[in-house]
Amino acid sequence: MTRVAFYAPMKSPNSPVPSGDREMARNLMAAIGAGGARVELVSELRIYDKAGDAETQAALRNAASAEAQRLVEELPPDFDLWVTYHNYYKAPDLIGPEVCRARGLPYVQLESTRATSRLTGPWAGFAQSAHDACDAARVIFYHTANDLITLERERFGDQALVHLSPFLPTSELPPASDCEGPMLTAGMMREGDKLRSYQIIAETLPHLTGDWRLEIAGDGPARQKVEALMARFGGRVRFLGQLDREALQAAYAGASFFLWPGVNEAFGMVYLEAQAAGLPVVAQDRPGVRDVLLPGHYPAAEEGPAALARAIELLRNDADLRRARGAKARAYIAGRHLIASATRTFWDAVGPLLEVRT
Repeated sequence: MTRVAFYAPMKSPNSPVPSGDREMARNLMAAIGAGGARVELVSELRIYDKAGDAETQAALRNAASAEAQRLVEELPPDFDLWVTYHNYYKAPDLIGPEVCRARGLPYVQLESTRATSRLTGPWAGFAQSAHDACDAARVIFYHTANDLITLERERFGDQALVHLSPFLPTSELPPASDCEGPMLTAGMMREGDKLRSYQIIAETLPHLTGDWRLEIAGDGPARQKVEALMARFGGRVRFLGQLDREALQAAYAGASFFLWPGVNEAFGMVYLEAQAAGLPVVAQDRPGVRDVLLPGHYPAAEEGPAALARAIELLRNDADLRRARGAKARAYIAGRHLIASATRTFWDAVGPLLEVRT
C-alpha cells in the first residue's frame, strides 16, 4: 500500500477551530486515501505569522528546524510521498522540502500560492521560504484560474501545474431541494472579508420588495456585528447559529436559493454544498468564486447592492427558473466537483513520480 505523509503548515486538519482550510485539508486527505493509499498526518506544527513579526518568524523557524530533524530521523522508511497543503507567504512549508531531500521522497503541494510582491516587507523571509518550497515541488495542484497566474509565471523547471477542481468529500449528491422556502446564507462570522460579505447583504436587502425572508447559518466572533447589521429587518432575518453537517444539509434542502457575495473567497465550499443540494446561487462575479459556480451571469462586485438585488428578485419571482437553475447546478457539481474526480486527478499526476522512484 502506498504511504503518504501529509502536512498543513497553516492549520492542522485536527484543529478544533472550524474553518474552510481545516475542512479542505480533511477533504484532500480523504480524496488521496480514496485511491487506496494510507494518508498520515506527520506533523501538527503550525507555521503561521499573521502580523509579519520578525521574532515570531524566527521562533517558528527554530521550531520547524527541530521538527524537520525529528522527522528525518523518525519517519518510517516505507513512506512513498510527501504532500503539503496551502503553502504561502504567511504559512510557508519549512519542513517538507528538508525532509524530502534527506529521505529521497517526492514532494508535491496542494493549493499553494506565490507572492513575489511579498518578497520585500515584513514577510520577506517567509515569502522567500514559501517560494523556495514551491520550487521544490515536482507537482503543484491549483484550484482556481486566479491561482494559476503566478504559479505559471514563476514555474520552476519542468514542474507540473495541475488543475484540481474544488470538491465535496462524497461520491453521492444529497437530496435535492424543491427551491421553496426562505433565502439562505451560510458563512463564518469574523472580521474582514466574511464581515464584508454580510455588510453587502445588509446593503442589498433594502432593495428587495414584497415578503422576503432570509435565514443565516453560521457563528463566530463577529456575530454581534452581523446581528447589528440585520437588526433593522426584524423577523425577516432568522439566525440559525452554527450547524452540524446534518442540520446544514436540512437548511439547504429547505431553502429557495443560496445568497453569498463571496468577498475574497478562495472559492467557497458553501457554493459547492448549496449547488449539490440543487439550489441556484446568487453571488458576485469574483475570482475564485466563478471557478465553482454553474456558468452563467453573476453581477460584478462594482455594480453594487442594486445589481445583487436584481439577481435575487429574478429568482424570487420565478419558481420554475429557480428549479431549472438548481437542477443544472446539481448536475454541474456531480460532473466536476465530487471526490472521485479529485482522486483521479491527483493520482494521474502523482503516479508517475512513484513509478520513477521504484
